[in-house]
Amino acid sequence: MKEPAYTRSCLRCILRTFLTTLILCNLTITSSHAQIIVKNNNDKIIADSIRRAFDDEPYFGLYKDNYFIFGTSIGPKPTKQNSNVKFQISIAQKLTKSTLPFGTYLYLFYTQKAFWNVLENSMPFHDLNFNLGVGLAKPLFADGAYIGKAIFQIEHESNGRDSIQSRSWNRISFGANIIIDRNMMVHGKYWIPIVDGENNRDITKYVGICQAGVNYISDNRRFMGSLTFVKRAKWSPSFNTIFELGYKISKNDNQYLFLQYYNGYGEGLLDYKTYRSELRIGMVIRPKYFSDF
Repeated sequence: MKEPAYTRSCLRCILRTFLTTLILCNLTITSSHAQIIVKNNNDKIIADSIRRAFDDEPYFGLYKDNYFIFGTSIGPKPTKQNSNVKFQISIAQKLTKSTLPFGTYLYLFYTQKAFWNVLENSMPFHDLNFNLGVGLAKPLFADGAYIGKAIFQIEHESNGRDSIQSRSWNRISFGANIIIDRNMMVHGKYWIPIVDGENNRDITKYVGICQAGVNYISDNRRFMGSLTFVKRAKWSPSFNTIFELGYKISKNDNQYLFLQYYNGYGEGLLDYKTYRSELRIGMVIRPKYFSDF
């Protein structure tokens, strides 16, 4: 069977994007190692130090986790149809160097998520999701120490398809990551949906309206784990759940062996109404301090 032109062009585009991201991530990591982050006696990051880091950091950097993982469904027998590669490329471009009013920075955010049926003939991409956002990020401080970050965004997400397979929606989101101590960080995000897609008017009943979670990292900074709950827009206590584990391969790098378990609806836009229970393993490249969600 001849590979569709859509699949070939998507593959070329994604490979170019992925290679470019890896090169720029390497430059970002190298530059960030040169930054001096000062901590006090309680191992808290001092406010002036993090402000300098925000001003001096490269304009380009990581936003969410960047991963490449393979796995299958939990429950049914693994097949070519329910086993796939899932990968995500997520970057942030800082648009202002000096702080704006209220100590904020203007950013452009981009995340691309793909579901790739590598075991099927011609290895087609089943679903591609594109999430573009622009917003303000504000570092948060308490008692002279850095405790996290708040983000306000205007976002658009779609799958680039037409006709009955088209999925798209917009949202205004408010999120924050708060550092509890040297090992734990909690995060939350709430969004106001603006659904313009004719084929997904009920999307918030599946992908949700808010989320909350917790991240843990070991004292030696080698092991990490996270648990995220996404509340679906229903009165009943219905959630999508994401559980992740990681082990840092090298002490001085931000690359991890990675395991992700997804349970619920809305993992991808095309089949957002389909319930999934998926376990995948692979590699992840994580932002320097913590990931956004």
